[in-house]
Amino acid sequence: MPATPASRPVRTRFAPSPTGYLHIGGARTALFSWAYARRHGGAFILRIEDTDVARSTPEAVQAILDGMRWLGLAHDEGPFYQMQRMDRYKDVIRQMLAAGTAYPCYMAAEELDRLREEQRARGEKPRYDGCWRPEPGKTLPPPPEGVQPVVRFRNPTEGVVAWDDLVKGRIEIANTELDDFIIARADGTPTYNFCVVVDDWDMGITHVIRGDDHVNNTPRQINVLRALGAEVPLYAHLSMILGDDGTKLSKRHGAVSVMQYDDDGYLPEAVINYLARLGWSHGDDEVFSRAQFVEWFDLDHITPSAAQFNTEKLNWLNAQYLKKADDAFLAAEVANRLARREVDPETGVSLEAVVALYKDRVANLNELADAVELFVAEVHPAPEVIGQHLTEAARAALAGLRRRLAEVAWDKAALAQAIKDTMAEHGLKMPQVAIPLRVAVLGVAQTPSIDAVLEVLGRERVLARLDRHL
Repeated sequence: MPATPASRPVRTRFAPSPTGYLHIGGARTALFSWAYARRHGGAFILRIEDTDVARSTPEAVQAILDGMRWLGLAHDEGPFYQMQRMDRYKDVIRQMLAAGTAYPCYMAAEELDRLREEQRARGEKPRYDGCWRPEPGKTLPPPPEGVQPVVRFRNPTEGVVAWDDLVKGRIEIANTELDDFIIARADGTPTYNFCVVVDDWDMGITHVIRGDDHVNNTPRQINVLRALGAEVPLYAHLSMILGDDGTKLSKRHGAVSVMQYDDDGYLPEAVINYLARLGWSHGDDEVFSRAQFVEWFDLDHITPSAAQFNTEKLNWLNAQYLKKADDAFLAAEVANRLARREVDPETGVSLEAVVALYKDRVANLNELADAVELFVAEVHPAPEVIGQHLTEAARAALAGLRRRLAEVAWDKAALAQAIKDTMAEHGLKMPQVAIPLRVAVLGVAQTPSIDAVLEVLGRERVLARLDRHL
């Protein structure tokens, strides 16, 4: 008795079509397939389904590879490219023709369209009528001259195709609902549903984890596998992801390239954590590491209902990861972003010290870079901000503070005392000194504790920036 997929080493695959970028839905499928293989000590295969020559591009392939690399979803085998496996597909088709599990069909496309129109007019399901299907005692018409046939799969006409979907439960499709679909076009190129079957067979895939838009393909693929005498993998079809507003995910709420999340300042670990919770859960756990996810992940706790993308939740999660991140790591990330803005991060200010001040106050790396930029680049407060905060009384207080700052020891305690002495001298409260000081040295009215800001900014820079406004 042959081994069942469950008793063999786990082998999963992610098989994107390179007709665009890697988006959130594809990334979640890749993550679940990767995690299942890792959880069970198996192999994760990357396969590029590039048979749509008109739409597949090298740029899209690279975008997929870049997205997988950024997310840290390393494959164990591949990437395999379907266009490089054409000889294998054609060889299997020849074997099926010889075995009678496939046959040539000479029906012209126009004739098929006309047949389907007539079926619709009669209220029937449009389908190929099997006119070129060989049957015992049936006489086929002579092949028309100069017509290259397509090759159709000889689908069973009785019984049902059934499988126990690991997410959706038992699914059964009557074979009478399926027609003899095309497995090779007239020019000899194999079709998607056929290539997938041969790939899964050759690569020993035990578990197919993919979106539920493939449910309708599954019975056809199972029938071809059985016709080939191949083992049928276990299937898990993931429900779709909806946007924040409950509608189909679109660019305005998340259906963008995974690499856009990098551009927008998200950490890959936060995106992984968020994707893991899109349709799967482990009790009430919200924030967990990649290692914990692999340890906990199973297919039993994937919900069969649609998951809903929540940008606010992703932002919250990213903020949690920023708070826990190493300051040196964040400083390096910020330095790269500043360099892309043509801002020199090497100006004598400790980026790590600035990062430590702000990482609890921001939601993404871009916001962190915005804060750091105020420390390393020239600041130019808006005229209305200057007019509101740098009044004559404020300037007088800042002039007194500037004299103290020129001589005081440069540490938080001494700086805080200098500010208090200035407040006492001018009869002012903390906001009346601290806010104008923030505007003068950083160009904004709100910052972390002002004594900590001054300490990180450094005496020379603080005095120079004060002098511009005095």
